[in-house]
Amino acid sequence: MRDKNEREKGLEELKAEISLKAKNGVDFILAATVCWFGIFIIWRFTLNSSYEKSVFTFILGGVLLPLAFAFSKILKTTWKIKDNPLQPLGLWLNFAQLIYFPFLIFIFVKYPDYFIMAYAIITGAHLFPYAWFYEEKGYAVAAVIISVGAMVIALLVDPVDIYYVPLFTASLLLLLGIWVYMRYKRKL
Repeated sequence: MRDKNEREKGLEELKAEISLKAKNGVDFILAATVCWFGIFIIWRFTLNSSYEKSVFTFILGGVLLPLAFAFSKILKTTWKIKDNPLQPLGLWLNFAQLIYFPFLIFIFVKYPDYFIMAYAIITGAHLFPYAWFYEEKGYAVAAVIISVGAMVIALLVDPVDIYYVPLFTASLLLLLGIWVYMRYKRKL
């Protein structure tokens, strides 16, 4: 029994170290916020077809990692934590969303008007494991609200007004970014 308690304590300490040094992943959340506001601009203010908007959305998504790196320099977050075996898990959790891309490609090809909804659902859903990783329930709440909210918006609006999905997603990500940063500050 004592051995199990010591292992659990060790796991909690490793997670706490990541949470503090990575500042609850706020650099990635803020980068995602900027990207999703850019995606909103694409879907709201361009006259391109939904298919073309989807292509531009994919291209803009490529800015996420460099933008997260820039935010990490500004906010002084740590990406690599030596001697913490949980550190690579954060990256693996992020890569997990790539497994959903066949579904996204299907929507892209067959139903491009709803591509942005599917992309938002995948983005929101992939946040869920970070609630455990950072010991931050805000991630779980945001995952559910973004995923369900994107679907509800897509059901309620005409395809021409689907730009509300990326606006909603960006807004929720901004709120999540503020939340996780404030929670990080409390841990200090």
